[in-house]
Amino acid sequence: MPNNIRRHIAIADKNPVVRTGLVDIITRDGRFAVTAAVATGSAFLDLLQAPPKPIEIAIIGRALPDVTGGDILNELKKRRSDVRAIVYTGEPGLDVLRRTIKAGAWGFMSKSDEPEVLLETISSVSHGRVSFPYVDMEAASKDPLDVLTVRERELLAALADGWSNLQIAARIGISRNTVKYHLKNLYDKLNVHNRAMAVALFMAQQAQRDLR
Repeated sequence: MPNNIRRHIAIADKNPVVRTGLVDIITRDGRFAVTAAVATGSAFLDLLQAPPKPIEIAIIGRALPDVTGGDILNELKKRRSDVRAIVYTGEPGLDVLRRTIKAGAWGFMSKSDEPEVLLETISSVSHGRVSFPYVDMEAASKDPLDVLTVRERELLAALADGWSNLQIAARIGISRNTVKYHLKNLYDKLNVHNRAMAVALFMAQQAQRDLR
């Protein structure tokens, strides 16, 4: 990219402090120009209709007041937009990254990363390279429930139906201690800490399957 050509960036984040900080970091770097920094997804999508300058890269918060970052990514797909979106989030976890990749983002950034990492991510995306943090990409593409045994899947479905450990033991024909043992293994495999987190992951995966 010639030195006299700067990529135009639009920012969408609900936090005014984050928006101001991003504008400052990017502007001081000098390689990129910030076209606009807005608070909502609708304001960002309006920019695509008649931008002050052609938007080439977008930095999008994952949770906006009116829509999610995923909603914006889906809208960019529908419009067949050439805008390369980087999702900027404070939500950690492989599941968030997995959903971001599937939604078609060009990059993924944590709000806890250093400014240099942000600038390097923008630079990579501006040169046509996807940029994600170092993870096992094979693991990221897999359904996390694939690691469960048939019995563990049965237990997880029972949890999602609101069954107690006593009800599960009676229905399946095992002791309550055996139920606890299986649940501990299940939580360890899913990298969750309790019943609520396991059920939330189960419901999220079911929703994704329904959308496919």
